[in-house]
Amino acid sequence: MTKDLIVSSTPQETRVALLEDGVVSEFFLEREAHRGIVGNIYKGVVTRVLPGMQSSFVDCGLERDAFLYVADVLEELPENLLTPEEQKSAARGGHSIEDLVKEGQEVLVQVLKEPLGTKGARITAHVSMPARYLVYMPTVEHVGVSRKITDDDERRRLKSMVKEIRQELGGGGFIVRTAGQGRSREDFERDARYLARTWDEIRGVGSRGRAPQLLHRELSLVQRLLRDLLSDEVASIRLDDEREYKRTLDLVSQLQPELAPRVRLHGKPSSIFEDHGVAAELERALRQKVWLESGGYIVIDQTEALVAIDVNTGRYVGQKKLEDTVLETNLEAVKEIVRQIRLRDLGGIIVLDFIDMEERKSRQKVMAVLEQELRRDRSPSKVLSVNEFGLVILTRKRVRQSLQRTLCQPCPYCAGSGMIKSVATVCAEIYDEVRKLAGDLKGEALLLRVNPDVARALHGEEAAILRDLVQLVGHEVKVQGDPLLHQEQFDLVTR
Repeated sequence: MTKDLIVSSTPQETRVALLEDGVVSEFFLEREAHRGIVGNIYKGVVTRVLPGMQSSFVDCGLERDAFLYVADVLEELPENLLTPEEQKSAARGGHSIEDLVKEGQEVLVQVLKEPLGTKGARITAHVSMPARYLVYMPTVEHVGVSRKITDDDERRRLKSMVKEIRQELGGGGFIVRTAGQGRSREDFERDARYLARTWDEIRGVGSRGRAPQLLHRELSLVQRLLRDLLSDEVASIRLDDEREYKRTLDLVSQLQPELAPRVRLHGKPSSIFEDHGVAAELERALRQKVWLESGGYIVIDQTEALVAIDVNTGRYVGQKKLEDTVLETNLEAVKEIVRQIRLRDLGGIIVLDFIDMEERKSRQKVMAVLEQELRRDRSPSKVLSVNEFGLVILTRKRVRQSLQRTLCQPCPYCAGSGMIKSVATVCAEIYDEVRKLAGDLKGEALLLRVNPDVARALHGEEAAILRDLVQLVGHEVKVQGDPLLHQEQFDLVTR
């Protein structure tokens, strides 16, 4: 499999699409004004302790208090020091949240999950700091190796090597990431020294300041993706912003110098997302119905509690018997379902309603393909059940908002029963459209006819985009609000 990273940057946001064999599989968005907080480390204050829920709320300086569960005070992250029996004991009340934290107590915590809906962020008292080949866990004395490294000799080599490095640094826990397979001691020493130094700086800042306080901010979107995805499988990294291109080239030259020639600047005036088919796929990913090549289709309904995905034969009538038609539709649907789950970043409980299959071997084929496709997904998932009616239930780890809730907001025209693109997204699309046409405007003044909400945003919280448009056009840009225009519509008129 070949992978390509397509990066589109503006002063306000960074968008990244991951293509696998030329097909859009994942999408990432980071807006400077609403930058994600997963991985951030805070010094917080416990505001409430809830013995009945074995949890507490912590003020980290965010919009809502964060949620600290008893297990996130006791447990370590992927490979912990508690046995399964000890974990069950803690869950039954062997350790009480009241014994671990008190109201008014200052705690150093890290964000595990973004705030979702009305829920605050989920946090942990056990910090986990990733680098290229290692994950550093300063609160425990433990060395582990990624489960995806299966060779026993390699696992022993890595574990022995990292244990020696840990002793030299004076303690802390480490987990070797999958990318560390086959790497030298020098690679791990460089990562370990960097992580230990960063942790010392975080503690130093925390000892001097008062809570609530941000102690450490996670890397930018492009930096995180390069840290986690960069490998020989990456055929190209294409960017449309010269500044981001230079930063990416410098980082790739440090991480894997041999891949530096694969970093390329998209010099065309057209949109990089349109040229690589990303824009069309994103529009498709916001729709409820997704058509399959055969003529069948899937319907995706996202609710607060779960996601329901229904498979239908649609226009596909097959050529042989009914069971074959159903099986072929389900097999085609499986691949598109997993791709849409990754692209839309759907999480939590996901119910897949396949077309009923009479034969057991048909159901087994569908399950085998589903498990095979899920192996491509970097987010952990687990298939819980399958029955004779074609229902499959799986869970997928949810860390951030889904694509739909990132790009859209509840529709004011239908009392929340549908979704439209947010004002921020429309403003970003205006910037993209003007950037494409800037060469043809020839210094002429520009009139933007937009919905009044978009007009207010361009004069308010999105004023930076308006300033950037003036620089792009080289002339005055006037914004005119038109209440007859839908929020997603806008007109560009030269004057």
